[in-house]
Amino acid sequence: MPGTVLLLAASPVGRGRLVDAASVLPVLAAVPPAVLSGTDTATVVELADPLEPQAVLTRLRAVAATPGPLTVFVTGQLALDRRQHLPHLALARTTPATVRYTALPWQWIREEFRLRSPGSTTLFLDLHADADSWGWLRTHALDSGRNNTVFGRIAPPPSRRTVAAPAYMKTIATILRSGWRPPVEQLHQQAFTRLGPEAYGDLVLTVPPLPTSVGPAPGRLPYRPEQQPAVVAPAQPVAAPVGVVPGPPSRPEQPGSPAPGVVAPAQPVAVPAGATLGLPSRPGQPPSQAPDRAPQAAGAASSPSGDLQRSGVYGAVPPMPVAAPVGVVPEPPRPQAEVAASSPAQDPHVRVTAAVQAGRHQEADALAAAHEQAAGRAHGPASEQALHWSEVRADLAMFARDPARSCRIWLTVAETRLAAGQAPDSPGVERAVDRAHHQWGQVRDKSRAQELGTLLARLRTRVPGRRPGALENVRKQLRELQATPF
Repeated sequence: MPGTVLLLAASPVGRGRLVDAASVLPVLAAVPPAVLSGTDTATVVELADPLEPQAVLTRLRAVAATPGPLTVFVTGQLALDRRQHLPHLALARTTPATVRYTALPWQWIREEFRLRSPGSTTLFLDLHADADSWGWLRTHALDSGRNNTVFGRIAPPPSRRTVAAPAYMKTIATILRSGWRPPVEQLHQQAFTRLGPEAYGDLVLTVPPLPTSVGPAPGRLPYRPEQQPAVVAPAQPVAAPVGVVPGPPSRPEQPGSPAPGVVAPAQPVAVPAGATLGLPSRPGQPPSQAPDRAPQAAGAASSPSGDLQRSGVYGAVPPMPVAAPVGVVPEPPRPQAEVAASSPAQDPHVRVTAAVQAGRHQEADALAAAHEQAAGRAHGPASEQALHWSEVRADLAMFARDPARSCRIWLTVAETRLAAGQAPDSPGVERAVDRAHHQWGQVRDKSRAQELGTLLARLRTRVPGRRPGALENVRKQLRELQATPF
């Protein structure tokens, strides 16, 4: 099956640049596409120092929709936004004060790939962190998706007035230029072996491949709440035996950098109390924060002849996270035949996914509803466990091409979160309202659109969202609906 490769190199222009990310692209471009992808043939998409996060998002969505294996090479630097302290990939126009508006939220990368089949996506990352991000990484892991293979490193900030080189990615490219692509674990290990002492103090990202299931992009819900995301460990040469502590690093340690130690590849490491790995550290804890803004629309969605176009500025709201607490939600009572047909330890999301892939949308919704009710009985209807399954049902309605039902569920999720005391500007509430707004723009039945629009407008007065004009957009579309004869 043909593969797809995305080469993304991004770093700010000017004094804020920590790494010359684009310098790796000529080396990667010299590698045959099939070798980059590990497939017989491959298509390569290249982004060099992009200016706008929306442009990157468009390419991410395009490559995420491809059915074959996807390999993503990301080189650049991490920055934190000053409001929510979430990691972003800095772009050409990014400054410390404008991270929230000019950089690419790392969560967008994770979310755009979450609907791909487990094991079909591989990421190679060579990132340099600024001082704030490096401090954040001491207690957090860079979550790149629980279904993706992830290898790479995050380097600490270089010394002042120094622009670092993407040594890890250049080494990967050099190895691949031989024309042979070893298995990804071996490729990663060979790269770190060649880096040697230069890798001391780096954080190593290691998530080995999952069983591959490559298929068309639509209709998958690979939620895996019980699986840990990216393992982050202090970097040492991979060839070093476990338990051997090498000599001091050859470059000065950065303030606050993790103490070097030897960690076997792909083995989890101890995380300080309270640290997050992209999922709550205990059942019942709120999920990781979502991006605090929705991307700008790519354009209004088309509608059938005679129907009103109402997508407005919210026609391209990206998928928002459906976070789940650690652990599997208790299984609801099931018919004996169904119990016999499935493994007791099977992730319930796998059965939901299988039903969607087979086109059994009603069955998928019934399964999710049963888990939603079970979670509500066990933890309360406003618990994260129950709301997780509500959000899954909203996504299932979207896959079933029922935007009205999806919109209604998202509205209910938002109202439930507000009633439980969550702030109108909290990520979970804003996410639900933004998704409801997006799905409302897809409703073609005018009477249902008017009914849902009235509820949405009422909710938008309390939750205006991060984008200016959201409430006015709803009101304008409602006026047009009322002026249009049914």
